[in-house]
Amino acid sequence: MDFSSFLTSLATSFIIFLVLMILFTWLKRRPGNHVIYYPNRILKGMDPYEGFRVSRNPFAWIREALSSTEADVIRMSGVDTAVYFVFLSTALGILVFSGLFLLPVLLPVAATAHTVMKAIDTTSNGTFNDLDKLSIGHIEEKNVRLWAFLIATYWVSFAAFFLLWKAYKHVSSLRADALMSPDAKNEQFAVVVRDIPSVPEGQTRKEQVDTYFKTIYPDTFHRSLVVTDNKKVNKIYDELEGFRKKLTRAETIYAESKGTANPEGTRPTTKTGLLGLLGKKVDAIEYYNEKVKELSLKLESEQKVTLKDKQQSAAVIFFNNRVTAAAASQSLHDAMVDTWTVVAAPEPRQLLWTNLSKNFYERQIRQYVIYFIVFLTIFFYMIPIGLISALTTLANLKKYLPFLKPVVDQPRIRTLLEAYLPQLALILFLALLPSFLLFLSKAEGIPSESHAQRAASGKYFYFSVLNVFIGVTVGSALFDTFKKIQEKPDSTIALLAKSLPGSATFFLTFVALK
Repeated sequence: MDFSSFLTSLATSFIIFLVLMILFTWLKRRPGNHVIYYPNRILKGMDPYEGFRVSRNPFAWIREALSSTEADVIRMSGVDTAVYFVFLSTALGILVFSGLFLLPVLLPVAATAHTVMKAIDTTSNGTFNDLDKLSIGHIEEKNVRLWAFLIATYWVSFAAFFLLWKAYKHVSSLRADALMSPDAKNEQFAVVVRDIPSVPEGQTRKEQVDTYFKTIYPDTFHRSLVVTDNKKVNKIYDELEGFRKKLTRAETIYAESKGTANPEGTRPTTKTGLLGLLGKKVDAIEYYNEKVKELSLKLESEQKVTLKDKQQSAAVIFFNNRVTAAAASQSLHDAMVDTWTVVAAPEPRQLLWTNLSKNFYERQIRQYVIYFIVFLTIFFYMIPIGLISALTTLANLKKYLPFLKPVVDQPRIRTLLEAYLPQLALILFLALLPSFLLFLSKAEGIPSESHAQRAASGKYFYFSVLNVFIGVTVGSALFDTFKKIQEKPDSTIALLAKSLPGSATFFLTFVALK
């Protein structure tokens, strides 16, 4: 990649950024989209623009966001948004503090070095020579200027560690303040209990749970909600809701058909077979009414059976004191770790109900199996990622796909391909990964959606480190030096040391695209 290709990559990415920002500003001003962009304000009964100055400037919201205090953010959008802003400010701080040393010190140190670089010594495999003069590759071996780069490594590390430590302390205080806030949330009064032992003879599951927690928390225990297997109930309920909607639609059609010309109206009809397309034709309103009555009775009967016979080994415990709930979520409730496991309750919509009944040992086995699958995923993903990083260079495309040579040799097409092809291929390839990792995390038996997302994020981090950074760099280097390593296996380290810097240009444009 030459310098013009790099500038093309940056310019195109910036143009895409501007287009997306303008599109975002236009969409959030549409009245129909207020529920998407201003949900917290609408839930609080406020006007979407209350407290904001409506401006024709499409980027005015950025100034308003930057001028808002942390208290304003927490009041309007919650602690999660404030924590996200802390993350963004920390990342920006690391960038700024690193730049204070890297830009005014390292760039002049490298650029003013009087080293004549040969084509084979370029850090970009001879394709990025203009920027090589600003890199460590422009300084000869054993030159005193190399100390500047070593000091820069420690400076960037210190800046990152210090700012991350400050952010951790700040986020911890935000969480503590939120927990102690008078605006308590319902889930702060509850805990989730799993791994409940077998029901003693003569007791129901609910009686067992109530007795156990009343004994431990006699003054603060409020009530319990035993988790049940609702698969059949949910299926009947969904079917019932479907017929209710059809009944409402049929009644609406019948009401609209009444007029001066036809005061009695025309009653709609339907067929009783598959999708209303086959079977006997009947009066739609009467048919749907009968189905609603039939399914309502069936649902009521199944609910009674579920509450009696399908109670599972998990429950939600409610207290009348959130301090007690917080203490209970961090305490052992039995001498054996595999019984009466208690964790803090998430929001009701966050609970993964199907995972609550999985016992301790099943969760442990699932966890180890999932970790093994993730290991295999990381290992085998490295193969296609390494191939992508190696094959999507222009030289290799022309070598292995010679029919593309006339197209690739066009100056404008060549510039665009050099700027984006390897990075786009990798980004599209990785786009499939988060959904797969989230599915694996839920399969572990994790009790809440947010916890599963956090687990998936951790897996994605390891995947990125091992595959994107190590896989791309080592894979590309091995692809280029494989024959030499076969001839002289003892030269592997030296060959990799010479080949790895060639991946620097890949990550410059990869970051620009991301």
